[in-house]
Amino acid sequence: MAITSLPPDQTARPWHQRLTPFRHRPGNAGPDAIDIAIVVGSFAAFTLPLLVGTVSGIGSTPAIAILGAAAVAPLLVRRRWPLAVLIAVAAVLCLASLLGVRFTPWVSNTGPAFGVAVLTLADRRSRRDSLLATGAALVAICVAALAGTHLYPDQDQDSVQLLIAIPAWLAGDMFRTRRDYRSSMAAQQRHWAAEEERRIRAEERLRVSRDVHDLISHTLSMVAVRSGVARLLLDEQPGEARQALGAIETASRSALNELRRVLAQIREPGCEPASDEPGLAEITDLVDGLHHDGLVVEYHVTGEPVAYPALLQTTVYRIVQEALTNVVKHAHTARARIEIRHAPHELAVSVTDDGPVAGSPEPLDASGSGLGLVGMRERVSLFGGRFEAGPRPEGGFAVDAYFPIDEDDDVH
Repeated sequence: MAITSLPPDQTARPWHQRLTPFRHRPGNAGPDAIDIAIVVGSFAAFTLPLLVGTVSGIGSTPAIAILGAAAVAPLLVRRRWPLAVLIAVAAVLCLASLLGVRFTPWVSNTGPAFGVAVLTLADRRSRRDSLLATGAALVAICVAALAGTHLYPDQDQDSVQLLIAIPAWLAGDMFRTRRDYRSSMAAQQRHWAAEEERRIRAEERLRVSRDVHDLISHTLSMVAVRSGVARLLLDEQPGEARQALGAIETASRSALNELRRVLAQIREPGCEPASDEPGLAEITDLVDGLHHDGLVVEYHVTGEPVAYPALLQTTVYRIVQEALTNVVKHAHTARARIEIRHAPHELAVSVTDDGPVAGSPEPLDASGSGLGLVGMRERVSLFGGRFEAGPRPEGGFAVDAYFPIDEDDDVH
């Protein structure tokens, strides 16, 4: 984001934006039509009338022509070498004062050359450098004018170049300040866009990580439990063993389908999420899939549900799924309880267990990574809710999530 033609959108811009003489251009850019017009117009308007005799000047015709051309010719390269151009124009004005030559019709060789040089320098260089250079040039011009007054008492001198330089410098400094401001704003916008893209990517990675964690952790935990049941019952109760293996097959296929869906969203970020995401209605199936020897899961719903957003329903399902997975992996308990409470302005979810059964074997994973609780907390925070998890005073572990419900949520 070496062409000699205009960019495709250049011709669509207003003419006053495309033909601005003091517009910022690359430092190595050569003279364009505007620069040539300034030089030719200045010479024709201020020096040529003296050469053709329309207006009388002071000095010989060759001197008027040479100094008049020397004062405006440097402006052809004003954008490439603005400081050198200002020095050259100031030197011509000083020389004209010392030689007593007036190459314009007015006192002190009034004309646009010095103003254009000052404006370009203020536009292209820092404020400090342009002020110092302009001040030095004005001092030199004033000293030369004083010397010219003593050398040629019959010629008038004034401070017109100072009056030209002040508004010219202010205009050039304004152009530079405005350009720097626009560049700064463009850089900030690019930075904000990059930060927004990084944030979106991080959130997407976090969402995928949560989905994969919930899916894999829950499925593998169920497979491990069912595999243990099948191994113990394979010889004594083959029918129960076959049921356990069938449950493993069903859970594995379901997990594989969900994993494919998640991976498809990674490969094609622009695709819409699948419409068959699990919601509140699927919690019953989740509970049914957890029935196995030694574990009883109770599911209670209180209050009147409303048409919650699909994303909120999926979030509640994932929290219940992860909480039950933790029960299977860590608690090795005999009883777990799920309660969903529908209140006018809040949806509450609670998953508790009674703690390990005396004499029970070690849990599947006694340590855990802690990612499950972190993921649940992050999911709840997306809705501005409240999440609590920790041991219960009477034993066991409790996971509680509270989602605020606005009136607008009822219509989704």
